[in-house]
Amino acid sequence: MQPLYRESKEHYEIFLTKTKHDPPHLHKSVEFVYVIEGTLEIGVRKELYHMEAGDFAIVFPEIVHHYQAFDPKPGKVVYLMLDPAYTGGYLSHLQQYFPQNPVIKQKDLHPDITYAMNSLLRQRKKLDSIIIPQAFVQIMLTHALACYTLIEKTSMGPEDIVYQTMAYISGHFTEEITLTSMAKELGFSPYALSRVFSGTFHRNFNQYLNEVRLNYASGLLVYTNQTITDIYNNSGFNSQRTFNRAFQEHFHMTPREYRKEYQKQHL
Repeated sequence: MQPLYRESKEHYEIFLTKTKHDPPHLHKSVEFVYVIEGTLEIGVRKELYHMEAGDFAIVFPEIVHHYQAFDPKPGKVVYLMLDPAYTGGYLSHLQQYFPQNPVIKQKDLHPDITYAMNSLLRQRKKLDSIIIPQAFVQIMLTHALACYTLIEKTSMGPEDIVYQTMAYISGHFTEEITLTSMAKELGFSPYALSRVFSGTFHRNFNQYLNEVRLNYASGLLVYTNQTITDIYNNSGFNSQRTFNRAFQEHFHMTPREYRKEYQKQHL
């Protein structure tokens, strides 16, 4: 699975998972987020928004976003991802706009939204048609859009520095790159790019690049039979020692332990 720019092979998917950090990325799907337990921070472009149990958010397509979980004890969150084509008459809104603030607090959330998310989660293994999800999604959008202040995507500009930064790293993270070399390639100053990492991604260039490589490596560990040596080479690390140290710091286990743990959970 490629980091940063994500595409699902499915037109519709919903899953319940623990709250956790997820680095900045974007995709063509519309993403619904519903916090069940604990707290979650959702970052959209340069802003970070706080979510608590019962809060709901929508991430519109092609918008840079990320998640952070600061609580020591992981919470629970439901993610629903859907192809925008299934949103019916709301498609143009999703293509042309994005919410100024994507979070709707529990006290302002229409009960139909809660009912729809819970219903889709309960039925996720039984649904063999898009008709029911499509109906629920349009109900949620009806109520959610009434709460949002929408901003035109054209206000971001065609040469958005955040988008270009992500696209470049997505295409070159397996290579030897530096902040200076990337700035030269993109035609920006190193200072401007440094501000993107600190202001939007909330980490410096090296930290962000390492996370991208580690998330890619974790996907190779889970979904391929590649050796550890092949994985660290294919992920852009220059030595297995560096890879192992970075992996353990990030995931709190070795690459081999990570692969075994996943296999054990999916037997």
